[in-house]
Amino acid sequence: MRKIVFVVGGARSGKSTYAVDLARESGQKVVFLATCTFCDEEMDARIKRHQESRPASWDVVNEGTNIAAVLAKSQHPDTTVLIDCLGMWVFNLMEEYAQDTPVEAEFQKFIQTFKDVQGQVIIVSNEVGSGLVPEHASGRRFRDLLGRLNQMVAKAADTVVLMQVGIPTILKQAKG
Repeated sequence: MRKIVFVVGGARSGKSTYAVDLARESGQKVVFLATCTFCDEEMDARIKRHQESRPASWDVVNEGTNIAAVLAKSQHPDTTVLIDCLGMWVFNLMEEYAQDTPVEAEFQKFIQTFKDVQGQVIIVSNEVGSGLVPEHASGRRFRDLLGRLNQMVAKAADTVVLMQVGIPTILKQAKG
């Protein structure tokens, strides 16, 4: 049964833990799509901690930019695909593209894959609308792009969960 769950929250809000718990509880095969790429020792340590917290039986795909293709290939009626996280994906796309147009085209490709989803997809993202206006242009570009993407995903999702201090608040729940 098709179900798209969008989990959004600030840094250290518990969003990834909540999403992992949802995937565990699904009772389905899980494909974990990690958008973070290795970049320095501190990030490498974070990635390793995340990897160690996931069940060994999960299939893990590391993809920094082409997540639409991975989602299209990985989703099946008996599978939960967990994507963590859209913030890193946007960062990676910004590194690849200097202009917003190709980044937003990637967003559209990603949203288009939702129409063919047959199983469950859990998507994690950073909430960027509650903070200060970033000082630098690149920070404002990131905030604007991720904010637009978050709106697109929330509109398309069946369920939207806002995480704050480890507590989930349901913002949107599909009927049925």
